[in-house]
Amino acid sequence: MIQRPRGTSDFLHMDNPHWAFVESSAAALAQLYGYSRIDTPTFESADLFVRTIGDSTDIVQKEMYTFEDKGGGLLTLRAEGTAPVCRAFLEHGLHNRSLPLRLYYLCPVFRYERPQSGRYREHHQFGVELLGAEGPEADAEVIALACDLVKKLGLEDIELFVNSIGDPSCRSEYLILLSEYYQGTINTLCNDCKDRFTRNPLRLLDCKNEHCSVIASGAPKMVDNLCGPCESHWQKLLMYLNTVNIAYDIDHRLVRGMDYYTRTVFEFKPKGSGSQGTILGGGRYDGLIEQLGGKPTPGIGFGSGLERLVLNLEKKQINTAGRAPELVVVLHHGDECVPYAMEVINHLRSKEIPSVLASSGKSIKAQMRYAASLQAKTVIILGEDEVNSRCVTVKDMLEGNQETIKFEDLNNYLNTS
Repeated sequence: MIQRPRGTSDFLHMDNPHWAFVESSAAALAQLYGYSRIDTPTFESADLFVRTIGDSTDIVQKEMYTFEDKGGGLLTLRAEGTAPVCRAFLEHGLHNRSLPLRLYYLCPVFRYERPQSGRYREHHQFGVELLGAEGPEADAEVIALACDLVKKLGLEDIELFVNSIGDPSCRSEYLILLSEYYQGTINTLCNDCKDRFTRNPLRLLDCKNEHCSVIASGAPKMVDNLCGPCESHWQKLLMYLNTVNIAYDIDHRLVRGMDYYTRTVFEFKPKGSGSQGTILGGGRYDGLIEQLGGKPTPGIGFGSGLERLVLNLEKKQINTAGRAPELVVVLHHGDECVPYAMEVINHLRSKEIPSVLASSGKSIKAQMRYAASLQAKTVIILGEDEVNSRCVTVKDMLEGNQETIKFEDLNNYLNTS
């Protein structure tokens, strides 16, 4: 009898209600945050992943399913979700639309690795990508979405780990420090780490070998060697996470598995699960679009394996047995208003009101145009007066009238207007 290939699974959805629950919850939450769905091909040019993920990574060196098609070209089964979305972003001229652009996907991903619990050679991934937003409030939004997904699924005892790995301007100096630190221990490292030392020393921090982990724990910390802009971005991110009461731990060894990451990286893990327990991970990739031939465009996102989410629901024995409200866009006058704006938008989403925070660094007029491009019926405008009085100014985009109300009256106002 012919059986399924090793590392793959057959899902009988009638026997596994968790699967549909995870998919529908993830899609609904993405839409609540203002994200639209995108689907990319199951296979891409092999060069897409080599150029973006990095030829020194384990994914490219060991795990990609690459084959030659009948035309002689090299194709690779989708190895991760971010690079194909960025390729589509450029190919279809999405970069010419009003930015930032919020996209999500649900798709199969293929990697040749040792099958284990919750990890398969073909697995399925939910991911989001926020393209065109460079401020740390975008990082906080994506992390908040991930945090809300975990909560929506009913998963408890999940920990968030964050780190900053800087950008090329400060990372080059850090890599010199890291190489100097490892110089006297090279011969004691595992074979993979000996290769990483030459190709990409940053990967040394991510090794799961017990001996290598002990050495990595004493390595210099990237957050102690950030340049001015990266340090400012990092500190603001932590402040914003504190503002919306998202608990986190700083993991100085967290670097993620792709070379395209810059600045913020993060992972969610069940408590006590160890290095192999990650259920969701992501980060910022400000240079990726430029690598693919586009104009410099910031981006941040995450991916989460559906199999691991379902497995955790099963372990916890979680039971998974109207008209959507209109999108609201929150506008703000400058960085000093961002913490209050994030508090407002966090409240809206807690009431399941789809909402989007306009990007910092743009005038209110530009933010208003962005809200119009999203076909928002309502915008909330926050300035110094609103922050000081804890009020919000609500504007009807169709009628043009606006009204200032108390923050605590916002939910009732939106539900009755």
